[in-house]
Amino acid sequence: MALKLNEMSFESPKLPSVALPTMASFGPPRKAETLKTTLVPLREVQVPVKHSMPPEKMEIFKSLDNWVEDNILIHLKSPEKSWQPQDFLPDSKLDGFYERVKELKERAKGIPDNYFVVLVGDMITEEALPTAWTAEENRHGDLLNKYLYLSGRVDMRQIEKTIQYLIGAGMDWKMENNPYLSFIYTSFQERATFVSHKNTAKLAGEYGDTELAKICNFIAADEKRHETAYTKIIEKLFEIDPDETVRAFASMMRKKITMPAHLMYDGRDENLFDHFSAVAQRLGVYTTKDYTDILEFLVDRWKVKELIGLSADGRKAQDYVCELPLRLRKLEEKAQLIAKRAPSISFSWIS
Repeated sequence: MALKLNEMSFESPKLPSVALPTMASFGPPRKAETLKTTLVPLREVQVPVKHSMPPEKMEIFKSLDNWVEDNILIHLKSPEKSWQPQDFLPDSKLDGFYERVKELKERAKGIPDNYFVVLVGDMITEEALPTAWTAEENRHGDLLNKYLYLSGRVDMRQIEKTIQYLIGAGMDWKMENNPYLSFIYTSFQERATFVSHKNTAKLAGEYGDTELAKICNFIAADEKRHETAYTKIIEKLFEIDPDETVRAFASMMRKKITMPAHLMYDGRDENLFDHFSAVAQRLGVYTTKDYTDILEFLVDRWKVKELIGLSADGRKAQDYVCELPLRLRKLEEKAQLIAKRAPSISFSWIS
């Protein structure tokens, strides 16, 4: 994998591909306008983002190759040792296939529509994630996609349109093609995804669908491994370059961590992600409290409060990150109240 920094590049076959994720670039203005009207809501269009990492920092990442092989790649499972979507779904080769599909649909009948809104949103996120552990994330999207199709509870064509819109829209997670920012983002995002899938598993069990709960738990376990890998990378960066790393941490938190599907659009609802997020908040799948919990976890995991020898900017970044959880805690109750009072929205995904 080539890590490219402006006109310079170096080879790193071992670092995860998220190090410098692809950012959408729509070329000349006229072309951008055309894509703007066909791929994304009028309020959103992606623009090229230059690399913000100083060129001299390349040497740090070059030096990590052997460390990555020993400490990170161990968290990536081979296809032979990985579960596959078919392990959880009716097998069309077997005589009992139709009976198993009927059983799946019968279990799905007892699950509320709002739960399926969240499950669809989770699946779309997995389907449209073009960077980072792609092979493993692909299984997640495949499994949830097939489950949703067999459940008979959703409009698959609308879901497929949403996926196409999202992939076409590209993404801008405010990482500036900077691996310091990228690995901060993925450390947070993978833990957030773990929390979300773990909570959907819990709810599925409460609704009586133990098979769906099993599916969500297996996906959550994968996300937990990914989280472990990325947090170890940042842990290493704090060890060898604490000043740059803590400033990157503060930078990402100032910009707020947005989920990979934040540009989702179904051709109808330009605020689809906000509406989906409100449902997730109401159900307790992913909440403002979870966001703050994750931040506190990372601050503790990386021992940010204990950093010494920082520059003036580094100390400011350290103070900001360490004080932010307390500020966010004050918003939790208000966010939950807003979500509960939000008007009921119909989703095109639900049949």
